[in-house]
Amino acid sequence: MRLLRIHADDGLRDAVLADDGRVVTLPGPSEAFDPDRWRERAAAATDAPVEFGAVRLAAPLSPGKIVCVGLNYADHAAEGGQEAPAEPILFMKAPDTVVGAYDDVVIPRGAEKTDWEVELGVVIGRTAAYLGSETEALGYVAGYVLVNDVSERHFQLERGGQWDKGKNAATFCPLGPWILTADEVPDPQQLKLGLDVNGEPLQDSSTAEMIFGVARLVHYISQFMTLYPGDVISTGTPAGVGAGQKPPRYLREGDVLRVWADGLGEHHNKLVAAP
Repeated sequence: MRLLRIHADDGLRDAVLADDGRVVTLPGPSEAFDPDRWRERAAAATDAPVEFGAVRLAAPLSPGKIVCVGLNYADHAAEGGQEAPAEPILFMKAPDTVVGAYDDVVIPRGAEKTDWEVELGVVIGRTAAYLGSETEALGYVAGYVLVNDVSERHFQLERGGQWDKGKNAATFCPLGPWILTADEVPDPQQLKLGLDVNGEPLQDSSTAEMIFGVARLVHYISQFMTLYPGDVISTGTPAGVGAGQKPPRYLREGDVLRVWADGLGEHHNKLVAAP
């Protein structure tokens, strides 16, 4: 199933994307993330389907927390002149960074080096704490979602060494357009993903290139914090970010990002300046 949320006259509504590409709105207002409940409501839906292009998309969920993984592709570590890590590097993005797949991305005041990072997002479906093995970890995954970990490198790397400074501006986490449920993804380590800026392909890779795969990450992170339904793990980006271009290239007002991944749809985000 492809789970999404849309803006309606009466507020946010949950919906599903049917096999014919049309959107079916579910009964009642948007609810807390629960994939089983989503299926029940989809079975009871009576609204007529509408064309995908006729709805205004919201992010498909509001995460409790977003746990991000740094340097999880060896080629991305190398383009930044860094060694591949021996253990996953973790940092956080705040829930209020999340916007929809077609919303604007705002370049914050004082920004100098706003960058892009296409990533596979893992949506947690069951509470996970101190998981005993990687073998069981995928059983805690509800689905997968496309993420862009937008980053301001000047804040991240040149303003005191705090990564969170460069990761948490409003709109810095476009998410969506839908969640693809885990039963539709036989192997999360076999998904192609990429990113274009103004139509120019700059990232083109596969989750097969991850240093730490999805099962390892879910198990590992559960040793340090409890993962709850609706939490998102953003699993890192491959080579091709702006900081890795020669010479470096960063986003400017008016640029348009297209972010894509197998089965997970696309983002189309325009860069605008902060007021």
